[in-house]
Amino acid sequence: MSDCIFCKIVKGEIPAHKVYEDENLLVMLDINPLSKGHVLVFPKGHYENIHDIPEDVLMKLTSVVKKMSQRIKERLHPEGIIVMQNNGVKAGQSVFHFHIHIKPVYEDTPVSSEAHLRKKLTTEEFSEICRTLQ
Repeated sequence: MSDCIFCKIVKGEIPAHKVYEDENLLVMLDINPLSKGHVLVFPKGHYENIHDIPEDVLMKLTSVVKKMSQRIKERLHPEGIIVMQNNGVKAGQSVFHFHIHIKPVYEDTPVSSEAHLRKKLTTEEFSEICRTLQ
């Protein structure tokens, strides 16, 4: 896609701080990181979101996410790691090229909890949702 920033990075039109690259995937430092070591893992092919990415590409990408998370843990020693992926504007997606964030969490990393936003559902609501998704 010609106007996609990640596609431009893959083509070498925009510089990036690359941490890992192979024929299918790229891992780079996030330009606006939450913390030291915050990286983005994405396919070189353009797929907008989780609904578009082929399963085989997703499986390769997930393997690299695990390896990179381990490398971050061993070399940067965070207290925790957030792995997240957003789909759609309402879900917080701002770059419409599938990517996964790996965000190391340190003592001073601001992390907001969503615990106070969680819903209480009745048994009937749980049952209805289960029937819908089965």
